[in-house]
Amino acid sequence: MNKYLNQILSGDCIDIMRKLPDASVDAIFADSPYNLQLGEKTLYRPEDQTAARAVRDAWDSFSSPAEYNQFCRDWLSECKRVLKPTGSMWAIGSYHNIFQIGAIMQELGFWILNDIVWVKTNPMPNFRGTRFTNAHETLIWATPTKTGKYTFNYETMKKLNGGKQMRSDWNLDICLGHERIKGADGKSLHNTQKPLDLLRRVILSSTKPGDIILDPFVGSGTTAAAAKELGRQFIGIDKDETYVAAARNRVENTVAVDLSDIEVTKPKRAEVRVAFRELIEAGLLYVGQTLVSPRGERVMITHDGQLVHTLYGKASIHVMAARMQHSVSFNGWDYWSAQKQDGTLVAIDDLRKYIRDVKSGIKKAA
Repeated sequence: MNKYLNQILSGDCIDIMRKLPDASVDAIFADSPYNLQLGEKTLYRPEDQTAARAVRDAWDSFSSPAEYNQFCRDWLSECKRVLKPTGSMWAIGSYHNIFQIGAIMQELGFWILNDIVWVKTNPMPNFRGTRFTNAHETLIWATPTKTGKYTFNYETMKKLNGGKQMRSDWNLDICLGHERIKGADGKSLHNTQKPLDLLRRVILSSTKPGDIILDPFVGSGTTAAAAKELGRQFIGIDKDETYVAAARNRVENTVAVDLSDIEVTKPKRAEVRVAFRELIEAGLLYVGQTLVSPRGERVMITHDGQLVHTLYGKASIHVMAARMQHSVSFNGWDYWSAQKQDGTLVAIDDLRKYIRDVKSGIKKAA
């Protein structure tokens, strides 16, 4: 296995994957041919009549739907074999192929966790004006089996999303400008090059540092470059020698980044537990004190560590927050701030962190 690590391999992905051991990779990102079947007709931009970029490469050409279907089944079968039971499978596509890929994945026993909609903030327009502008692609995130455990870096995603849960619609630019890998003619080398930000999010969400990420259709090397940048290992495969050379050069010039301000390596649920009552017992809060929500709603702390409100009654910090949000559940630690005697506010989650640090021996009690 070691001879394949951190390499861009030239050849047919199915043949090369057959050489990899069973359950040997932690994640797979597959940007397979879409089978667009565009034909020979050229599309022209109406404003200046210049030819629009389109995918007519040989690697996206199949003689029939049956041939494409068998091709997808073959490479997906190998992906399932080499993926660890705890691994993540990512497949991206457009309306031309993603439903077909999803159906085959389910037939092979993959368990779909999410479909992610990559909303292109700067999509190519529909030049003919006969359809809606195709402004998104779909990613399928799955595990090899229904019962398999998998990596999901929830806290990292929340941090990247400004402290809010990451949603399944990702608004990201398409790959343009300096990020585009150019060929010898100065034009874009690969018609379907994906943006680094997309792969960064995939990798940070579902892998750990040091994990092995396989890309069977590595193209211009975006997955490999993002993996190296983020401290992961990679195996990239492509049968086009021009792409292989460009991907190798790209990876060679990629530098790892400092992840200390990006990744949250220890999820909150793995940290020392702190009950709300402990903040009162430690003197950080007191009975009768006012807590304030982000919207200015005010509640009072009761003697039994609950909150009371004239309209919403009496409840825990979590249930009270949920009631005010008209939600089934809500994390009260993220919702309430305590009003101090001078009128200033302090987040109760910051007070919880202080208690946690004391329990862990990081700080001494004041």
